[in-house]
Amino acid sequence: MTKGGISRHLKTCPERQATIAEADKKRGRNKTLYHLQVQDAWGGDYWLHLEMNGDATLRDLDGYLRAIWLECCGHLSAFEIGPIVYTQLFDDGMGWREERSMNVRVDKLFTPGMSIPYEYDFGTTSELVIKVVSERKGKPTTSHPIALMARNNFDPPPCVICGKPATYVCAECLWDDPSQAIFCDEHADEHEHDDMLLAIVNSPRVGMCAYEGPAEPPY
Repeated sequence: MTKGGISRHLKTCPERQATIAEADKKRGRNKTLYHLQVQDAWGGDYWLHLEMNGDATLRDLDGYLRAIWLECCGHLSAFEIGPIVYTQLFDDGMGWREERSMNVRVDKLFTPGMSIPYEYDFGTTSELVIKVVSERKGKPTTSHPIALMARNNFDPPPCVICGKPATYVCAECLWDDPSQAIFCDEHADEHEHDDMLLAIVNSPRVGMCAYEGPAEPPY
């Protein structure tokens, strides 16, 4: 399915509805839960569908995105919601844009239909767009602040030499000629820039900075 198709499917998926019904049997108060669609800002190949607890924070979401897609060298990151930038290091609001801490609950910020730009690493920047698809009242389906409902299926690109599934990208060649930068194990071993090879994984940050994955859900 496409990312749009899976968004529609999740509303009526029998297995998901059964999971929600089972979760709603738990004791405790209902919570506001948000359906988020996250994707690379510059293409549609990489996407996530998440469900996030309203009492979780932007810092929780930042940590999840780092773990599944982005973290390489502890770079700074930021969400932009309206005129306010939410980041780890923030000033007193006297700069050209107001900055605040990520330690804020998302139910104070999110409304269905909004799109939120997000950046990781202000040098070699990965840019994402987070869309708040919908909200519902109920019990969370897991004990974690964020649940992964769906993600893109990843098919490695072909090696530029032999056509086999590629496993490495050369960060040096990527700048000069992206069409000649992707190699399978065999041809990566023979490549002249062996110290510039980075693993290809299911992430929009492949080939950037020192990112090598593993691009797996953190829980």
